[in-house]
Amino acid sequence: MKAIILAAGVGKRLGAAADGLPKCLIHIGGKSLLARHLENFTSLGIRQVTIVVGYEQETIRQTVDALDFPGTVHFVVNPQYTRGSITSFWEARHAIDDDVVIMDADVLYHPAILRRLVESSYPNALLVDETVTQETEECMVAIQGNRVIKLSKQLPPAYDFAGEGVGFLKVSKSCKDTLVGSIHRSILAERLDSEYEDGLQDFFNNVQVGFERIGGLPWVEIDFPADVQRAEQEVLPEILGVGSIPALQPKSKSKSKNDEQDSVEQPIEVS
Repeated sequence: MKAIILAAGVGKRLGAAADGLPKCLIHIGGKSLLARHLENFTSLGIRQVTIVVGYEQETIRQTVDALDFPGTVHFVVNPQYTRGSITSFWEARHAIDDDVVIMDADVLYHPAILRRLVESSYPNALLVDETVTQETEECMVAIQGNRVIKLSKQLPPAYDFAGEGVGFLKVSKSCKDTLVGSIHRSILAERLDSEYEDGLQDFFNNVQVGFERIGGLPWVEIDFPADVQRAEQEVLPEILGVGSIPALQPKSKSKSKNDEQDSVEQPIEVS
């Protein structure tokens, strides 16, 4: 299994709380979100990682180079990183050549959350926090029977239950074409300022996407300054209180394990 991290965006809503850094490099408890992602991949045996970069990409590369990740990190550049995350997904579509986990970069989470997704019996799956009810702009996962029927801020008229989506999607290699085709329809419609989740409806309609409940496990998506404060004061202590994993150590000065050739695509052309 591989991992794809969507980390190209600017994170304008964080303002001064980001200190000019991309959201994946925000430090919570003295460690960046990106470092925590790589630690979790290490514990799960994920050794191939693609990171979609754009804003402050050199800083992200340097951060990865300074960590002793025992695998390969491949960078894909999104030249339209000021647009929606759907453009980052589109640049990364060629990296879906195996079973993959596609992840938003701006989430602090307990390692058991990612493990639950990776080890799910469903080949294609989302995570759902069934303890969350929609109050403001939560992106909700609507479930009917044993499958996801919608991932949106607007719930459908009928469903069995719903909870907040974490921002991680597991996709089997065999369903790549269906997934990419679903996103491509949004690209053709020029919905380039949307999130990639907004382009998944055809995928849900044509593929059984299962779900794993993660209610009770601590996590937070970091969009606003208040989220940073909550991550530091509430979520991280909860994570550490129920178990943590060994940190990656800074590596010695040697040749980087990361790909020397990046993948850079031209701005998306609709055709």
